[in-house]
Amino acid sequence: MDLLFVFLLGLAVGSFINCAIYRVHIKKSMEGTSFCPHCKHGLSAKDLVPVLSWVFLLGRCRYCKEKISIQYPLVELATGILFFSFYYFSATSLITSFYLLFVVSLLTFIFVYDLKHYIIPDFAVFSLIGASLLYRTLQFFMENNAEIFLYSIYSALGAFLLFFFIFYLTKGKGMGFGDVKYVVFMGLFLGFPQIIVGLFLSFFLGAIIGLVLLLTKAKKMKSQIPFGPFLITGTILSYFFGEFLVQWYLNFII
Repeated sequence: MDLLFVFLLGLAVGSFINCAIYRVHIKKSMEGTSFCPHCKHGLSAKDLVPVLSWVFLLGRCRYCKEKISIQYPLVELATGILFFSFYYFSATSLITSFYLLFVVSLLTFIFVYDLKHYIIPDFAVFSLIGASLLYRTLQFFMENNAEIFLYSIYSALGAFLLFFFIFYLTKGKGMGFGDVKYVVFMGLFLGFPQIIVGLFLSFFLGAIIGLVLLLTKAKKMKSQIPFGPFLITGTILSYFFGEFLVQWYLNFII
């Protein structure tokens, strides 16, 4: 029952994330009822059921019949799955559960926002950094484990220096400063050695997708590919599989 509730909660949060992505971009307050982005008609409860409303309406607005982006059900479903996964595999305490679900919510928001608008909003990344510092501090006092705390701080500092160096060397053309700020959270969240795995996977996935887009001419040479979604994918993959990949690599070279 807990898992079902968490999954449904994820669907609902995903719906809110979709709303936030749109309103933050147009600089509109989160207050007020939801509305169609095309005709601005207010939406009723039956129009806002995560995933199901989009399916039953065949991906169109009930009022103006304009197409509703598939982003909406995909974000809702992805958030539900991520909520379920993080809670099922990692929710060892109430504090950890709240922290992880908060992180997942903002990661989903950043992933889609950066993909659509090529920027990572400061409020989102600073919220992640602040929450992670608080969580690591609480973890240190509750578990009296200085090693985890220090590894997370060193990981954040090391990742920041690496990305700041790339940013400075390329004069901001290699990556945005939002990515530099994001890896501070990434280090705090993953710690060592998972941060290395996360960064490696991020660059690897970015290179693969960039090469595919180049070969298929899906993007022009001068067009920009946001790196945030790759960093977030690397973060999640490393969180779940980082230790396994590190052990596999060490066994392979030894």
